[in-house]
Amino acid sequence: MAIHWPTNPLIYEINTWTWLHALSDQYNRRITLGSVPDAELDALANWNLDVIWLMGVWERSPAGQQIAREHPGLQAEYRRALPDFSPEDVVGSPYAVRRYSVDSRLGGREELAALRARLADRGLRLVLDYVPNHVAPDHPWLVEHPDCFVQGVESDQTIQPAHFFRGLDGRRVVANGRDPYFPAWTDTAQLNAFSPALRSKTVDTLLDIAAQCDAVRCDMAMLVTNRVFTQTWGERVGPAPQDDFWPTVIPAVKTHYPEFQFIAEVYWDMEWELQQQGFDYTYDKRLYDRLKNETAPSIVAHFGADMDYQARMVRFIENHDEPRAAATLGYGRDFAAAVLVTTLPGATLFHEGQFYGHRVKLPVQLGRRPHEHDNADFAAFYRVLLQEASQPIYHQGEWRLCDIWNAWAGNNTHRNLIAYTWQHGDDRCLVIVNFSPLASQGRVVLHEFGLQGRVWTLRDVLHAVDYERDGNEIHQTGLYIDLKPWWTHVLELR
Repeated sequence: MAIHWPTNPLIYEINTWTWLHALSDQYNRRITLGSVPDAELDALANWNLDVIWLMGVWERSPAGQQIAREHPGLQAEYRRALPDFSPEDVVGSPYAVRRYSVDSRLGGREELAALRARLADRGLRLVLDYVPNHVAPDHPWLVEHPDCFVQGVESDQTIQPAHFFRGLDGRRVVANGRDPYFPAWTDTAQLNAFSPALRSKTVDTLLDIAAQCDAVRCDMAMLVTNRVFTQTWGERVGPAPQDDFWPTVIPAVKTHYPEFQFIAEVYWDMEWELQQQGFDYTYDKRLYDRLKNETAPSIVAHFGADMDYQARMVRFIENHDEPRAAATLGYGRDFAAAVLVTTLPGATLFHEGQFYGHRVKLPVQLGRRPHEHDNADFAAFYRVLLQEASQPIYHQGEWRLCDIWNAWAGNNTHRNLIAYTWQHGDDRCLVIVNFSPLASQGRVVLHEFGLQGRVWTLRDVLHAVDYERDGNEIHQTGLYIDLKPWWTHVLELR
């Protein structure tokens, strides 16, 4: 059933539990994975997406649900997102997995398979989650395969109480999942990435997941690398194996499913390392931070990396872990950032509600989301942007970053501009973004296009405006650009 993956795919993340809950309210009947109306799937396909990521399909943990309901630090988040919050709204974290079986309350494995086939009929691939670092505290492996976990004994004085819980035979304790920089996740049990038994079970689990979807998004994938795992757990887990975790696991899965894609959520500038360890795509958190907090020169510098690396990045301006772009970036900056991430090499990740300007960041432990009014301006903008981004030039063409000269002596606002080209055969496209709150001018160098000797029509596809320019002038002095604050051009050259 696998569908060949395009270059630079457009990925759409859906919170499965809250999506089905909202559809059930909308249609006034219980909607599960197998009964999602055709109209809803058609609507997804009409956005010109390539991939649907159904976040959180696996069986939720009753123990994790109880911990999430009682967690004092989460109560304020729940009420901020849902003013009419009640404890029944807490279904538990999708990253405290009880078992890698599709939750029966969502429809189970057979309904997921039916939905996958319906998505494939619309040209949409399916991504599911895998959490390599930890499982729920009531996962069956804790009894069946205790050697898969980081353990201790109650008498061990080096144990931090907040980082372990009593389990197994009542004498041993099991570590809560964690990373080296933050407190433990108390609704999880820490897997031992150095354990041969755990690596074998991981391969088995991923082979089963690969039979149900087209790609897997691996949560906090860097935590199980030998280097980071040693940093986190030290002598407690013993010496690192000779082979790293992912180079052991990924080839074992791809032997059976060569088209299957691995996507890494990764931070701490470890993107290249995980690409070298076998991941097809890695999060571009550094670009997200620059778009949120920095200026155009910093963003341009980010694009100086090798193209093989750039083409395997996942660009985004929001996801379930980050605040909503409309609320955080602000009107104008969010559109400019969206144009950039959507038209750059690499995958683009969009988040459910992003196309409509939704502003509430929902805690992942909740099974219900608030009603938010859709913003028509956002929907119209994204409709045109994704229609453009679905064109072959962005998936088969050659990308090149442009130099920009100042428009006249003493005018340094050209430093606020970001420009790059796409070319595929005779098709040419120029993307220009003023990533600043100031009107900015500059001259974009387009020597590689060979424009001299003709008059060109530059069609701004985002704003439906045509400009006529002389090719000789463009070749000699650059294409003159004058953009309002946060304004963008996506220009097709005809």
